[in-house]
Amino acid sequence: MSALEARIRALPCWQGEPALTPLKGGLSNLSFVAEDRTAKFVVRCGGDIPVHHVFRDREWAASVAAHAAGIAPEVIHGAPGLLVLRFIEAKTYGEEDVRANIPRVATLLQAVHRDVALKLAGPPNAFWVFHVIRDYARLLDAESKYAPLAGRLEAMQMPLPIVFGHHDLLPGNILDDGRRLWLIDWEYGAFGTAMFDLANAASNASFTAADDEALLAAYFGQVSDAHRRSFDAMKAASALREALWALVSERHLRTEGVDYRAHAREFLARTDRAVRLVEERYGA
Repeated sequence: MSALEARIRALPCWQGEPALTPLKGGLSNLSFVAEDRTAKFVVRCGGDIPVHHVFRDREWAASVAAHAAGIAPEVIHGAPGLLVLRFIEAKTYGEEDVRANIPRVATLLQAVHRDVALKLAGPPNAFWVFHVIRDYARLLDAESKYAPLAGRLEAMQMPLPIVFGHHDLLPGNILDDGRRLWLIDWEYGAFGTAMFDLANAASNASFTAADDEALLAAYFGQVSDAHRRSFDAMKAASALREALWALVSERHLRTEGVDYRAHAREFLARTDRAVRLVEERYGA
């Protein structure tokens, strides 16, 4: 038994000693399915990651608020570096599932942006992707390469209300239990604008131009040229942030079984495509 498993088994929330099964799929955290004599749970394991602006007390608070808003699983217990959540029997989305369920995803994001902030307790976090890009670039000694692009994309953003967002809309963070969608993994939960969550979902699920338009219409109703311009620029920023996240991870995390270099290459290619589209459409 590893020291981590021993720590998990020693938590006071169990009814009987839990059986632990590693849960695959995380890029920066370890997770286990834990089953005691009453139910199944998920245990997220990982400390603060300052280079990624991840602090577990804020993830805990965001997870509690998202559950109170009816969007995320119940938080059963928290301890330093460990978060125990109720297990949800559901399908984990892939890219094709996100593309096939655009109206449902838009409705989910509307609920996130409308309801989670009202349930949040404690000090707020902020997420502004252009700052994140510049900060990652500093860590990588690549400011001259990426900071000017971040500034160009930032200048294309339209004013929008500040909302509480998820900011990590990889397809695998969306669950479908057959009746409704759930959103998990709130380590980047913070205040920002809705445009990043929309663009992040689209970028991570390889949306087509028609998919983009459908998402914007489902979320905003009336879609303006300013919406489209902001969204297209934000998609490029989202892809660039994911690529730089992977490069920072490769230098600082080294999670076993995760090829951060390949992840970075994939999202740098998505960045290039998104930037070319912005340049073609807007000359920016």
